[in-house]
Amino acid sequence: MKLFTILLLSSISLNVIAQKKLPVIYAHSKNAKIYEEGNSVSGWGINPNVALDTYVTNKIGITKTVKFKTDIDSISFKIKPGDQYDFIVLLNGKDSCLTRIQAREVKNYSNIKPKIADSIPFRVNKFNTNLVNVVFNNTDTLTMNFDTGATEFSLLTSALENKVKSKPKLYNTFYDIKLGHRNYSSKIYDTHNVGDEADGLMGWDLFDGFIVELNYDKKLMVIHSKLPKTVSKNHGFSKFKINYINDKPFIESKIMQNGVVNKNWFLFDLGYQRTAILDRDLLKENNFPAEKMDVIKKVMLHGTQNNEIPVVTANLQKLQIGPFQLNNVPAQLLGENKPMRGINVHILGNEVLKRFNTFLDFQNDVIYLKPNESFDIDYADQKKT
Repeated sequence: MKLFTILLLSSISLNVIAQKKLPVIYAHSKNAKIYEEGNSVSGWGINPNVALDTYVTNKIGITKTVKFKTDIDSISFKIKPGDQYDFIVLLNGKDSCLTRIQAREVKNYSNIKPKIADSIPFRVNKFNTNLVNVVFNNTDTLTMNFDTGATEFSLLTSALENKVKSKPKLYNTFYDIKLGHRNYSSKIYDTHNVGDEADGLMGWDLFDGFIVELNYDKKLMVIHSKLPKTVSKNHGFSKFKINYINDKPFIESKIMQNGVVNKNWFLFDLGYQRTAILDRDLLKENNFPAEKMDVIKKVMLHGTQNNEIPVVTANLQKLQIGPFQLNNVPAQLLGENKPMRGINVHILGNEVLKRFNTFLDFQNDVIYLKPNESFDIDYADQKKT
C-alpha cells in the first residue's frame, strides 16, 4: 500500500510538483475507462504498484477532451499536442495511484537539412497489397504491407517462427527498421493476417512527421521531409483533411444510391484489399437505401486476429472522393465483427485507393490524391451487365 498523497508527491518529478495540488478522484474497482473525444472507449486498469501510470492519446490535430472515468468518479481535461495532466486515483480509500494523461507530441521533420526525398521501389500485387522490402534489426530482409489502417510494425506469427532470425522481443522493445536509405524505429507486435505475399504490416505512424508519396504509375514509394511545391501547385491533385479516429486516418467521401446521398468519414485503409466497406448500422442511421443495392456475392473475410467476418458484396451506384467519381463500385456491406471495436465506420480500400497517386502529409495532416493510369480499370468483383 502506498503512503498518503503528501508522501507520494515528494517522490515524483519537478514537473508534477509544479502543478502544486493534484486533483484526486475515487474508485472502488480497478477497472476504469478513458473517453477520448472522437474515438471509441478505451479500457484502463488502475494499478497502485505502478509509480506513474501513463495513458498516451491518439494523434491530436488541435484540441480535444479526454475523460477518465472510474466506477464512482471521473475527471476531464481539454488537451492539445504535447500537454500532460497528472492526477491521483484513490483506490478503496487507501491506495494512491498516480496517473498521467499525455498528449502525443507533434512531429515535423520539414526543417531537416539536406531535405529528404528517399525513393523506394514498391509494387501492388494482384490482391491489391502494397509491398515494400525492409531490413529488420540489421539482419532480416522482409516484405511488408504498407498499411495506413495499421500502426507501428507487426509481423506474422509464422514469419516470427520460421523467417525472422533476430528473434525480437515483442511489445515493449524498439527495433531499427531500414527502409530505403533511412532507419525508422518501432516496437514489434505479432499478428495473424497481413495481406497476401507479405511478412507483416508497416503502419502509417512509422512516418509521422514526414510526407509519404505513393506513385503507382512509377511503382515508387518516396519519403519526403518536405512536401514538393509541385504538388500543392498541381491542380490535378485534390486535398483532403485527415481526421484521426482511433489513431487511424480518415477522409470525407460521399456515397450515392437511388438519389440518396450520404457524406461521411471513411478510413483511408491501404491495407484493405477490396474497394470499400460500408457499415450497415451507419447506413441505417443515415437512411441510406442499402437494401436497393444489387447483391453481387457473399463471402467470409478474416481480420488481423484471424477472426471471421461475413460480408455481402453489393453494387454501389456512385462513390465520390472529392471531385473524383467512381461508378458501380462493388462495395462490401458489413454488419457483424466490425474491424474497429466500439465504433461504426466506412472504409476505403486499396482496390479504390491504388487508382490515385498519393501524398500522405503527416506534417499538416492532409492527403493529396490525383487519378493515375489505373483509375478506370475494372474491379475484381465487377457487376455483370
